[in-house]
Amino acid sequence: MGFFSFYNMRKPRQFEHKPIYWDPHKEELEERQRKIRIEMGLEEPDEEFKPHIKGTFIEGTKHLKRSVEKGEDARSRKYKSSRLIIALVLLGLIFWYLFWS
Repeated sequence: MGFFSFYNMRKPRQFEHKPIYWDPHKEELEERQRKIRIEMGLEEPDEEFKPHIKGTFIEGTKHLKRSVEKGEDARSRKYKSSRLIIALVLLGLIFWYLFWS
């Protein structure tokens, strides 16, 4: 039967992706040709794509959107959280002092 063995442990399968239609020499040649055309002035240089993702996470969540509309930032949220933790610790100490001392 199939008993568990420490000696013949199977290794997990590895992911191997072999691109089918990729020619590195052709890609390198096209890049060099594009750079030469840009230097000669025959082609306009492409602008780097910079995604506008700042604030998109906040737009996707209701509670963060509400806090931004109220004018709160990350610092004020962190301050509120720390105040809550301190208040809970103080209440726990008072409870402990009153009932177990």
